[in-house]
Amino acid sequence: MSGKPAALDGTSIAARKLMSAFVPLLVALVLGTVVSVHPRAEGQRPRHQHDRLDRAIRALVEDGHAGNVRVIIRAPGARDDLQRRLTAHGDRVHAHHFSIESISATVHAQDLEALADDPAVERVSIDARVRVHETATATHSLLPTEGLPENSGSTRGGSARIAVIDSGLELTGDLGGSRIIGFYDFTRGGVAAAAYDDYGHGTHVAGLIAGDGSKSNGYYAGIAPAAKVLALKVLDQYGGGYTSDVIAAIEFVVANQKAFGIHAINLSLGHPIYEPAATDPLVQAIEKASQAGILVIVAAGNFGQNPATGLIGYGGITSPGNAPSAVTVGGVNTFDTVGRGDDVVPGYSSRGPTWYDGMAKPDIVSPGHRLVSIAALKGTLYKHYPDLRVTGNSGDVPRYFRLSGTSMAAAVTTGSVALMLDAAGSKKKSFTPNLVKALLQWSAIPIHGFDALTQGTGSLNVPGALALTRRIDTTMPVGSFWLTSGAVPSTSIAGTSWPWAQMVFWGNLTGSGSVVDIHGQAWNKTIVWGNAVVWDGAVAWGTDVVWGDPTTWSSAIVWGNDLIGTTDGTTIVWGNTTVTSITIVWGNASATDLSSTGTSLESR
Repeated sequence: MSGKPAALDGTSIAARKLMSAFVPLLVALVLGTVVSVHPRAEGQRPRHQHDRLDRAIRALVEDGHAGNVRVIIRAPGARDDLQRRLTAHGDRVHAHHFSIESISATVHAQDLEALADDPAVERVSIDARVRVHETATATHSLLPTEGLPENSGSTRGGSARIAVIDSGLELTGDLGGSRIIGFYDFTRGGVAAAAYDDYGHGTHVAGLIAGDGSKSNGYYAGIAPAAKVLALKVLDQYGGGYTSDVIAAIEFVVANQKAFGIHAINLSLGHPIYEPAATDPLVQAIEKASQAGILVIVAAGNFGQNPATGLIGYGGITSPGNAPSAVTVGGVNTFDTVGRGDDVVPGYSSRGPTWYDGMAKPDIVSPGHRLVSIAALKGTLYKHYPDLRVTGNSGDVPRYFRLSGTSMAAAVTTGSVALMLDAAGSKKKSFTPNLVKALLQWSAIPIHGFDALTQGTGSLNVPGALALTRRIDTTMPVGSFWLTSGAVPSTSIAGTSWPWAQMVFWGNLTGSGSVVDIHGQAWNKTIVWGNAVVWDGAVAWGTDVVWGDPTTWSSAIVWGNDLIGTTDGTTIVWGNTTVTSITIVWGNASATDLSSTGTSLESR
């Protein structure tokens, strides 16, 4: 939970306390339908609909929080009327979010219950502070395309266009010019502006996706070195921002999809999960983007390990990693080797299941540990951590930076998606988000010793995903076989043949058999991932992923009413004594109250 926002209307907290006795009557007079001072008739719903508040808002109400609170209010068909009433009451409306029928606003904390009781209001959610999912490390690590002859084709991602919603972008020799198709600053209302990155995370992420390595003789090139980037700034110089700005950026991409030709969005950021996916505003914005044909790749989070004891914990997926249609990505440590035999999922990578919904996440894992990418030379990270700077060409200034985390893993996956879409050529419009996600999962290489809630179906396999992409004929009718030729379900890496997962997690079910061989109804962009669909008889769905084999993970988590939370937007509270904490058991140890900085820059 973020810190208490400052008052925006000039009214002091002391003055509000003095007026507290008059608040019910005042609200009734000004807001009209928000609060009634008359007893409700029998059969009418009771006042104070706390089930319409997410957990963060309920905690503020229960604690008697004073001051102002940033919220996202869902009010289908009534946004304009609600804005007028809020404005008249002295509240500040920040933006309308048309795709999710909501407005973001700063309101008086003492009016939160009144909002919940308003017939026009369907939901009140915290406008949570989002943070990046990075930590700093020591050396370069091999990306999944390096050293693999199977990926020696012509694709470089040149026809793919990717939106990076992050801290901005500092133009460099590795990524600039005509390959930047736009820059918009949502920390200042979504204005078009000259590109900049005063933190550095966005530049690093964009470089992993599309940097061409010009300043390092190609050594520190990204996955898709010819892809084009639309940069949207939503995070400040400290790597933090508001959920409402992220939603506004997503909606901007969807609204301008044709103008910019965007195929995918990278979101290497998140906040604690405060409510089910069905009502989470950020999740719902992502689902709308997916239905518009834009794949969204998100970081799973860096909350998989007790920072004090090192024990692994489950349930650390952050929002929007709980979005059903998103590709939620955990991290892999390759130990700087091309072979897959020594790969592991680092402890910090968040495990599933997701809070409230119990969804099986992450979907896959990708290299994200000790990656070098473009530095924002004017950013906070570059200024404060000189030991993490990396020189590309001898005699040049250090133009690169070392970071680890699921932020980096998500970026590597996004770059791989750019390669897939480029390889699809004229068929790319038919490669829906659901289909691309399925191909990533199907071709992934499982990592021995890690369960499904840790690695999804396995580790990103770019050559395998490209092999499937090139064989699919999207013109074939639904229900028919659409591979132009058979694909051997294994990939040779460093002299060893690695079998594919050959599995798709559809919600909490596993799909195997001929899932990706058939043009199925599920690959339609209007289908929400995990929802019920009519499957062709050739599709064989397996047992429930989460509950099918509980011995692999159930001893590591205790379900409770609390969830992962923050005290000031950066500090994760591990324990069960605070209102925004998670009730969790790490390994065989009992839950304890521990704190860790979610964006720590300590080496791992």
